[in-house]
Amino acid sequence: MSNEMETKLGKVIVSEELIVMLVGVAAVECHGLVGMSSRKLKDGIAELLGRDKLSRGVEVSLDGDDLIIDLHIIVSYGVKIPEVAANVMEKVKVALEKQTGLTVTQINVHVQGVRMSDK
Repeated sequence: MSNEMETKLGKVIVSEELIVMLVGVAAVECHGLVGMSSRKLKDGIAELLGRDKLSRGVEVSLDGDDLIIDLHIIVSYGVKIPEVAANVMEKVKVALEKQTGLTVTQINVHVQGVRMSDK
C-alpha cells in the first residue's frame, strides 16, 4: 500500500513502512504503554517488542481514502486501560495527520497484555 498525492511540483508517495513507523513511534511515547506487542499471540503469551521492532505491533490498511490502523500494545500494570487506549488513539491520530497529511478514520487498539513497570 502507498498513498499518492499530487502537488504543483509533482507527486508525493507516502509508503506503508513510513506510516507504520510513525504510528509506532507516536504510540510508545504515551504514558502507561510498556511497548508494542506482536500481532499474533503464541500460546497466550504476548511478546514485548523493543523500539527497533515497533512496526510489528502495527497494521495499516487503506480503504479508499480511509486510513485504518490496528495497534497491538502492552500496558503497564495499575493504569486505566481505557484511558491509555484513548491517549494512544489521540496521539497517533494527531501525529500521523500532522506529519503525512493523511486522514485517519479509525484506530483500533488491541491490548495484548499487562506488565509490571521497571520502576
